[in-house]
Amino acid sequence: MRVVVNAAMSADGKLATREREGIPISGPTDFERVDELRAESDAVMVGVGTVLADDPSLTVDDPVRTAIREADGEPIQPARVVADSTLRTPPEARVLDDDAHTYLLASEAAPGERVATMEDAGATVVVAGGERTDLRGALSALEREGIDQLMVEGGGELIYSLFEAGLVDELSVYVGATVIGGRDAPTLVDGAGFTEEFPRLSLVGVERLDDGVLLQWLVRGEGSGDR
Repeated sequence: MRVVVNAAMSADGKLATREREGIPISGPTDFERVDELRAESDAVMVGVGTVLADDPSLTVDDPVRTAIREADGEPIQPARVVADSTLRTPPEARVLDDDAHTYLLASEAAPGERVATMEDAGATVVVAGGERTDLRGALSALEREGIDQLMVEGGGELIYSLFEAGLVDELSVYVGATVIGGRDAPTLVDGAGFTEEFPRLSLVGVERLDDGVLLQWLVRGEGSGDR
């Protein structure tokens, strides 16, 4: 499986305000790029914090792109994946609608009644790990389901966990022309942070889009692509 992390951040590295409210960062050209990347992927992934804060749909918008997927024998929409150790995803969340199939990556700490509720809502619950989701085991299960390219859209806690587990192959970041600020505002990579063995990146692309810039890196070192 190839794991591609894609995110938009402010010029000072923030994903949202200190209240965890998203603001427009990307422009129309980058929105089109993201939609194309979704269409090229087998699944789109976020953490449960993003679901609770933004209620995203994680679907491809352009009908031409969905038609191409269908003509190629693919599902019209890529699958949706939510990292959600204890299954806090609301049953009415948009990621659980009928537009695409959804996988919830839970742990053994998820209450049995929540598993039943999510399955009744149409999701496939993948249990891996004890107190927290074992992302390496969960992504291996997704790979067995036929997911070869996974696009990750955030947030910072999930991105950190994927880097920590050595699961990221590519990182694309749109840096927008705005400043958010705030010591408690979420950043591109949150979590506990690294104090040694920092992930190393190789810059492979720089492109001006709208009033910002798109930076693209490949992840160097062990772990990438070795699942």
